[in-house]
Amino acid sequence: MADRAAVRRAAAPVPPQPPAPDTTETPAAPDAAGLTALQLLRAHGSGPRGLTEDEAARRLARYGENVPPARRPVTRRRRLLRSLRDPFTTVLLCLGVLSAAVAAWGTATVICSLVLVSCVLRASGEHRADRSVALLRDLLPTTATVVRRADGEAAPEAREVPVGEVVPGDVVRLGPGGLVPADVRLLRATGLSVHQQALTGESAPVPKDAVQEPGPAPPGPFAPPHLCFQGSSVAYGSATALVTATGAGTRFAAAHRAGGQRRFTAFDRSVHGISWTLIRFMLLTPPLVLVAGAALHGRGLETLPFAVAVAVGLTPEMLPVVVTTALARGAARLARDHRVIVTRLPALHDLGAVDVLCLDKTGTLTQDRPVVTRALGADGRDDPEVLRWAGANAWWTLHLADLPVPDALDEAVLEAAGGEAADGPEGVAALPFDPVRRLSTAVVRTPGRLGRHTLVVKGAVEQVLDRCALDATERARLLGLAAAEAAAGARLLAVAVAERPARQGGWSHADERGLTFRGLVTFGDALAPTAADALGELAGRGVGVKILTGDHPGTAAQVCRDLGLDPGRVLTAAEADRLTDAELGATARRTTVFARCGPEHKARIVTALRTAGHTVGFLGDGVNDLPALHAADVGLCPRESVDAVRESADVVLAEKDLAAVDRAITAGRHSGGNIGTYLRITLSSNLGNVFAMLATALLLPFLPMLPAQVLVQNLCFDAAQLAFAYERPSRAVLRRPIRLRPHGFLRFITGFGLINAAADVATFGVLALTTRGVHTSQEVFHAGWFTENLLTQALVMVVLRGGRHAAEGRGAGPVHRAALGLAVIGVLLPLSPLGPLLAMGTLTPLYYALLATVLALYAAVLAVARRRHERAADPGPAPGGPAQP
Repeated sequence: MADRAAVRRAAAPVPPQPPAPDTTETPAAPDAAGLTALQLLRAHGSGPRGLTEDEAARRLARYGENVPPARRPVTRRRRLLRSLRDPFTTVLLCLGVLSAAVAAWGTATVICSLVLVSCVLRASGEHRADRSVALLRDLLPTTATVVRRADGEAAPEAREVPVGEVVPGDVVRLGPGGLVPADVRLLRATGLSVHQQALTGESAPVPKDAVQEPGPAPPGPFAPPHLCFQGSSVAYGSATALVTATGAGTRFAAAHRAGGQRRFTAFDRSVHGISWTLIRFMLLTPPLVLVAGAALHGRGLETLPFAVAVAVGLTPEMLPVVVTTALARGAARLARDHRVIVTRLPALHDLGAVDVLCLDKTGTLTQDRPVVTRALGADGRDDPEVLRWAGANAWWTLHLADLPVPDALDEAVLEAAGGEAADGPEGVAALPFDPVRRLSTAVVRTPGRLGRHTLVVKGAVEQVLDRCALDATERARLLGLAAAEAAAGARLLAVAVAERPARQGGWSHADERGLTFRGLVTFGDALAPTAADALGELAGRGVGVKILTGDHPGTAAQVCRDLGLDPGRVLTAAEADRLTDAELGATARRTTVFARCGPEHKARIVTALRTAGHTVGFLGDGVNDLPALHAADVGLCPRESVDAVRESADVVLAEKDLAAVDRAITAGRHSGGNIGTYLRITLSSNLGNVFAMLATALLLPFLPMLPAQVLVQNLCFDAAQLAFAYERPSRAVLRRPIRLRPHGFLRFITGFGLINAAADVATFGVLALTTRGVHTSQEVFHAGWFTENLLTQALVMVVLRGGRHAAEGRGAGPVHRAALGLAVIGVLLPLSPLGPLLAMGTLTPLYYALLATVLALYAAVLAVARRRHERAADPGPAPGGPAQP
């Protein structure tokens, strides 16, 4: 009675749902894995003869088109608003509003213009990247073969319909090389195997069969042998199947939705940390100026414009423009020279900061195809005769069983056997590979023996041994030999033969008995030709590689050893599940290979590495990689990846190649190095000027610089700073990950800022000496201070940026030329007709002579401090270790 009730419940019609072609949810489908085929057909209101055309049209209106979920296009307005979200842009806008509040309209206009330019540059760059990714989108199959009827009385016909019109309840036919158009339950299957790499990362085809009475479900959402899923393709064999889910109701769509939201990346953390450090300085500066002016000189709110100008002077107004320009130029160079598309501009900085790269070995370290490594006899020694028999089986199975193409293992056998496979004994018959029996059999004429045929059986070790004439001891010995090879990372095929009298009739599976075991053929993964060199390059750049794979631990470890990468102790997913997050983070730091990993394991390992202080990149191409792509600081994928992965990745590579990843990381360090150099030089110079202005404001009866003069000085320095976006960094910058650490920046800018402030205070003494009393020479003092500030800023740009360039034999770059222009403006502007308009007087020759002495001493001190800093920062991090500040 319980069984009948279950059948009635399964056969009950699905409750009607409103049309939902544009939603991300579809009505709940019956249990495709647990029900029998008959129960599932009834539950979907279908049958072996398929749906009628009218019923298919009604279901299409109900369930919507069979299209995978796609990311909604982002409008230009939304991109502009999204580019305002970083805290530093918010700080600049607040300063602009404050400047307008104190009637400093020039400052407010400049700040708002810089913010607008930055937002436009970032939005346009990301729009171009999205457009490029859309052009790379692979087309889904345009049609599918469905069985339908014109009406209820008509005979069923197989017809081609657009994939988007496939609906739940349709009966579809699958053939070799075709893509599975939706989630389906197999009704009949003949030798069916499918590629599920886009879903699970498995490189080998997965056998599938039409199970009439489903048993306990194997682990994993894509594991049931009687189910196939959208996103997979037929390797060989054929099948008839019932469509159980389409569009947003497929497992493909569910895996896409399960990816989650991306966390703060390395770029986000760096920008937030540096921004809040500067915010504290800027919030402290205006009150100090106001209080000091009121206490010492009786100045009140008239000091407010100067206080705001000092806060603006501390701010690197060009930061958004320089960052966006540097990243946009790097992204454009990658797209032009290496066909690498950066879909999120800050991801280029994250690439430069990556010190751990996580990836699957398949298709990256290996070539997605197996190769024969050894042919072993029954005694465990090399035996070429075993490979000859395996080649005969593969050759005649392919030609006599009418297979469209050999499977991956047979192709490897034929490649290893060479011409011997075709030149061997003549084939008579063949029984193709059956995923249930896990065997294939070829019948060939026995060489040199008229009237005799030889059965050559090849397949899974246990299945072949079951058909051999062996005692228990010998069978156990051979199983131990196979287990030892498998533990070393090899995939295995067993080969057995049997001689039979020639016959006229057909051959059947019943003839596969009493076989003689000949040996084993072992397979390894074909290594990617550039993998070993790329691993060496990444190690030299301080990037540790972590292998996250679903394969056997021995297989993954052997690939690493073949590439010269020490696998160490392999951590399996089951072992990782027993660790807490903190323990996993500590273990992951010293582990190279993680085996038997599912999607959730990959994401957890990536998260643990990030929590441990690493900047993590993840390279993946299947839907099973989506959670890890979202968890990483920067997600990478090849352009052949499925749509959902390409839309989620930050970087799309022309091909799945570690050499392409190395080039992308180099470009990221190029841009990140320029941004870091800009920030160090600008902030140290600005901070030194602020220190000096605060000190002199306490000593002088007048303001050391007028707000208009501060604005002009900032404009000149800002224009020169744009050169950092176009500079070529030194080779030393590319040798280690680049991290914009707030604490490291604070130490740097404070130390060099104090050196700059000392030069400014020395200039104050020079001015006091040459003007014979600052109380009577405000215009001259302003001119001298203006000139000195621009000259010291030009010196900072040259000395802190150019030391390594000179050592590497490089000529003057954009920064050197910009510094020269800044120095020329600093000297000539007070002498020009603009000088009096800005309330600046004429300086004496003595001042220039003494100033030259101060600047020479300043440059010498800067050079010494720079060398000490370089020596302290030179040792790069160990591969996989956190980058130095």
